[in-house]
Amino acid sequence: MTEEHVIQNQIQLALADTCQLFRMNVGAAYTLNGNYFKTGVPKGFSDLFGFRKSDGRAVFIEVKTAKGRASDDQKRFISQMKKKGAIAGICRSPEEALRLVKE
Repeated sequence: MTEEHVIQNQIQLALADTCQLFRMNVGAAYTLNGNYFKTGVPKGFSDLFGFRKSDGRAVFIEVKTAKGRASDDQKRFISQMKKKGAIAGICRSPEEALRLVKE
């Protein structure tokens, strides 16, 4: 398990009483006949997403390690979600995630 996955799990546990969060799995592969396909969501979609239980407000959390950097697509996605009224941000720890969703 990568360090980022460990942080994702810690955030999900820390926010379990506050938010319903989901992790989106994405990937790419070749079919048996050689066709390439990609699964998942658009570029930049956050690692964790869901809603705040108290009011149903959408939540998007991009999880990064201490040294991790968000891509331009991830920054753009977070900005767009905020403009639409969602809670969205980059978090490197459960404590940062708790602060984000309590805004």
